[in-house]
Formats: sequence, structure tokens, C-alpha cells
Amino acid sequence: MKHLLLAVLALLALPATASAQVRDETPRTVVMTAFEPEWDALVPHIEQPKSYSKNGVTFLTGTLEGKPVVLMQSNVSMVNAAMNTQLVLDHFNVSRIVFSGIAGGIDPALSIGDVVVPTDWAQYLEVSFARETDKGWVVPEPVDEIAPPNYGMMFPRGVRVGNAAEPVQRHYTLKVDPDLVKLAGEVARKVTLKRCVEATPRVPAACLEHEPKIVIGGTGVSAGVFADNAEFRDYLQRAWKANVLDMESAAVAQVAYANQVPVIVFRSLSDLAGGDAGKNQMYTFMALASINSADVVRAFVAALPN
Repeated sequence: MKHLLLAVLALLALPATASAQVRDETPRTVVMTAFEPEWDALVPHIEQPKSYSKNGVTFLTGTLEGKPVVLMQSNVSMVNAAMNTQLVLDHFNVSRIVFSGIAGGIDPALSIGDVVVPTDWAQYLEVSFARETDKGWVVPEPVDEIAPPNYGMMFPRGVRVGNAAEPVQRHYTLKVDPDLVKLAGEVARKVTLKRCVEATPRVPAACLEHEPKIVIGGTGVSAGVFADNAEFRDYLQRAWKANVLDMESAAVAQVAYANQVPVIVFRSLSDLAGGDAGKNQMYTFMALASINSADVVRAFVAALPN
């Protein structure tokens, strides 16, 4: 009897299986946002909403444009984004991840309000800090020939990650799903972006002098930094060939890659990451950028299979 009791206690101590942790078995598209303005632009469009909470994160299931989704906030910055991407994958039956949010523009050809859909993402602060000597910078580990050039003491080193199909290796960028990018290109031709938004309790009214556009392709870069520096912006465009910068997407792409889940990211420019003529304009245009991204994402979700 004592041995039987110990065996039962041991079974109870085992972690729950992944299937037991899934809130429902419906295959769903995760529509991910980082913070409130991005969430606010999408939550009114969720039909038949049902709310769950886990580790302080709200997951809202329902339908968006007739398709089963779970809407969530990753919360701002890289660790939050990685942690909560894994959380939703562990608790729901996820078909794909679609990120909707704002970003800082790096490519001088882009303007505030534009929506960009990069084909790959990089972590620009995954670096080695070099030692300065009389002979120049000395890096603590060899630098790959394919690595982007350094910024002073910071030498890009990429991130080592694998999945069930591919061995662990160093990645300087991680690609989003090419089929989803192709669909985004088809959808983009049918969406008209907004130039103006009305005031809300959270943000003032804002209006652009130009017509914003949708751009498919290029590289996005992410780090846990609110970047507003013209010199560093120029470096990111030159070294990484980057067009947008944010604080979450590369982390989401890495977790999606590790779990072999298709992912795509839509980012609308709220500011120019230091390239603005005056002060940073994120707080002026974050509502407009959030709505423009959300409008493209809604059209994209409508075009998805269930």
C-alpha cells in the first residue's frame, strides 16, 4: 500500500501535458499586440469574445473577420515578448502568429503611418562587447564573415537556436513565413490606410500631410531599447539593411521558429527612431499607426484559411 501511495504521489507531481493545458481545441490564429494602443485598435472587432487570464496576461478568444483567433498583448520588450509567445503556444491550439503593432522607421524612404511587413527579423543587440586596445578592437570570440559590421565596441554575434527539424546554429536573421508574406502582398493592394484619427480619451487627434503606404519586404530589427538616435538609426540601415525597428518582433520570430509555428509581423511607423526633424513623434502618431496596422491585419486575417 505504501508503494502504491508513493506511485500515485509521483504521478500527481508530474507536469501537465501540453494537450491538457490547451484552453480549447479550436485551431486559432494568434493576433498579437505589444501594448494598449495596438490592442485598442483590434479588440472592438473581436466577435463572441471569451477572456482567459494566465500569468497576468489576458487572452481573448473569439472571431476576427469570421476567423477563429486569440487576441493578446505580448507586453513591451524582448523578454516579455518571448515569454508570452511561448505562453500562448503552450495554452492554445495555435495555427499561426500574426503580430500587429507600431515601430520606428529606419529606411529614409519610409514615412510615419506606413505599414511595413518585413521578410526577416534580427536582434541587433545580440552582440559581443570588444576590448579597446592600441591595435583597435579585440573581440572575445571570432567574428563570422557574414556578420554585419560593428558599431564601435558592439560586434553582432547572432543568436544560436534550432528546432525539431534543424540543428542549433547561429542565425543573424530569422525569416517569417513566406506564404504568409505572399498573402500579405495580395491583401495590401486592397487596403487604404488612414491619414487621420480622431481624439480618444488616451490620445489626441492626429493627421498626416502625406498618404501612407504599405511596403512588403526588407529586414526588421528588435532590441529592448526605445531607440531615438539618428546616428544609430543610420548604422542599422547601413549594417543590417533594416527598414523598421521595434522592441518585440525578433523575439516572437525566434520563439515561433523554435516551435515551428508560422509567423508574420505587420508594423506601422509611429516615429522615425531619431530621424525626425524635431522631437520623437511616437506619442503623437501611435494611435494612427496602431489603427493602420490593425486595418491591414484585419484584411489579412479575413483572407486566411481557418
